[in-house]
Amino acid sequence: MTVRQRRFAMVILVVIGVSIATGLGLKAFQENILFFYNPTQIMAGEVPTDTSIRVGGVVVNGSVKRESGNLDVQFDLTDMAQTITVVYSGLLPDLFREGQGIVAMGRLGPNKVFEASEVLAKHDEEYMPPEVADSLAKTKANTEDKL
Repeated sequence: MTVRQRRFAMVILVVIGVSIATGLGLKAFQENILFFYNPTQIMAGEVPTDTSIRVGGVVVNGSVKRESGNLDVQFDLTDMAQTITVVYSGLLPDLFREGQGIVAMGRLGPNKVFEASEVLAKHDEEYMPPEVADSLAKTKANTEDKL
């Protein structure tokens, strides 16, 4: 093999190695990504049922139902256009309350009930997760356009 052929073979091997590493990295990233949806998108059927997702909105006043004797809680989440039911088993964040913006992570179960594995609440009076704020603003703009 000449020097030129060895260099060319090395370049080809490096390109193949980088391609394989990039492919594996993108596959791992795709499997671990959590998409964000709002209740309107969930009710419209835009959400896959077999993957973990995040859903955000405002907890509907008077909708929180706790079962005595265990950590199960059920509440409604809205984006001011549609409402979905969220079920969660575990300790809720200290800042969780009705009328506040939250983000829940989990899977969409049967009958479009969201089964949360984690619930995140805002950390002060002024903050709302950016995804929730954007979703609420878009929903508000869409409802005003229809009027």
